[in-house]
Amino acid sequence: QVQLVESGGGLVQAGGSLRLSCAASGRTFSVSTMGWLRQAPGKEREFVAAILPSGSSTYYANSVKGRFTISRDNAKNTVYLQMNSLKPEDTAVYYCAARRGTGWYLRDDEYEDWGQGTQVTVSS
Repeated sequence: QVQLVESGGGLVQAGGSLRLSCAASGRTFSVSTMGWLRQAPGKEREFVAAILPSGSSTYYANSVKGRFTISRDNAKNTVYLQMNSLKPEDTAVYYCAARRGTGWYLRDDEYEDWGQGTQVTVSS
């Protein structure tokens, strides 16, 4: 099991940037695919980005491709989400999630461990 704690959320103007961090504890971080998912008010939680255990490959939702970058540092047990060119429609609670193994997990029910979430608000 992996315990996850997100940080870095906040209020930013449209066009701005934020960097989210997710610190993990537990022995399985380095063998887990890590994902970022988000949930806007009144909407279902949706996939944003994922990164394989080695960090060698990443996958993005079309809505964030070219603007967001997911990365990880296995030595620090941390995964990041750099968000640039933010839009009001990016406003949501962002969750870090983990799933042991290698694969592209796009549904939230595919992830085993979750953080508490961090709020990102983009003003127009």
